Amino acid sequence: MSKARRTERGIHALYAEDPQRADRLLWGRESDPVSRRGFLRKSALLAMGSALGASIPFAKFMPSGLIPAALADRTDPFKIPGKHPDLIVLNDRPINAETPPHLLDDAVTPADKLFVRNNGIPPSSVDLEQWRLVIDGESARQSVEFSIADLKRKFQHHTYQLVIECGGNGRSEFNPPVGGNQWTTGAIGCPEWTGVRLRDVLEAAGIEDDAVYIGYYGKDHHLSGDPSRNPISRGVPMSKALEDETLIAWAMNGEDIPALHGHPLRLVCGGWPASTSGKWLSKIVIRNKIHDGAKMGGKSYRVPCQPVAPGAKVADEDMCIIESMPVKSLITYPRTGAMLKQGQSLPVRGHAWAGDLKVEKVEISLDFGVHWRPCNLEAPKNRLAWQHWQTRVDFPGPGYYEVWARATDSEGNAQPMVVPGWNPKGYLNNACHRIAVKVL
Repeated sequence: MSKARRTERGIHALYAEDPQRADRLLWGRESDPVSRRGFLRKSALLAMGSALGASIPFAKFMPSGLIPAALADRTDPFKIPGKHPDLIVLNDRPINAETPPHLLDDAVTPADKLFVRNNGIPPSSVDLEQWRLVIDGESARQSVEFSIADLKRKFQHHTYQLVIECGGNGRSEFNPPVGGNQWTTGAIGCPEWTGVRLRDVLEAAGIEDDAVYIGYYGKDHHLSGDPSRNPISRGVPMSKALEDETLIAWAMNGEDIPALHGHPLRLVCGGWPASTSGKWLSKIVIRNKIHDGAKMGGKSYRVPCQPVAPGAKVADEDMCIIESMPVKSLITYPRTGAMLKQGQSLPVRGHAWAGDLKVEKVEISLDFGVHWRPCNLEAPKNRLAWQHWQTRVDFPGPGYYEVWARATDSEGNAQPMVVPGWNPKGYLNNACHRIAVKVL
């Protein structure tokens, strides 16, 4: 007699398939569809507490269908030359890697801790003497060409700390799952960039009155190896291109931009999807229409213009281009899984950002979002830089807790507690970040 095959399912797979069913299977918790809270019987409380290693004082407020943060954390390491060994690889062709939240605790993101998002294969060699940046397009009055030395000599230099975030940051939390790199929270960083204003360089070529958009081209190679294909060629409206903070950069944190991040030149459009910040920059076109390069059409870096049901099929013409990124925050200290003794106060800190806007406040909650308390929030170093926040937390007793962070921007938009509206490519997840803390 043959033995029946035993199938093992991981907790992430169970929750991705059906969160409420996972609650029932794992803990015996029943869900209230109206309040989104879960009914934890004594046996369910014991089961969840056993898995977490402590009781849960605010269990009655815990939303249903939610993996406890202590179980949702991932720690699988890998190594990329020049990168911190604890970055998490998502893809190796092309290389894509994210940074665990606790490694993003620096005020200015170091090069070795900045996430990597590539669409193609970086150029195998760079000749600084021969590198040229071309400015042309149907709305450029003339075609001009600059060497790197020309850029440094002819235009004023500027340094700004600018947020770079992948449009798909947080994609792994969407349900039904969507394709693409399964980013959690680590496709974000805020280094200092040095270069010249894109506006100054465009004006040297001349901008026609009908200009509405710019597009970039880089020296990276398409995965297919076909030299006629661009892996990515995106852009931004002229209003964004002409902002003071939009740079053609050659330095990051005072040193040459690392190879994986676009050496020797990179376009930097802070606060917008990082895909608008083209690497290995070799050409910028001034357009009289929305740029139509690779990954500008279809569903790439677009979301439904109107909300859709999870899993819905959306026509390309009903998708709108992502521009300013939504308000968001991150807890960088302590790392999830922190343990402390009863009566011990816990410092908590992190960063918050809001695309083109400013963050007005950051709050934290210990009871799954029922009550919120304000944090101390610092001003940004400059426009489009993230803002640092901090607070101290006292816990009412021993047990398992989750610290949730929520930011609100200058227009009153606050982070949602749960994953926001589903979209076909899993963009713009700005749900509250949370960590697990155990009080002994």
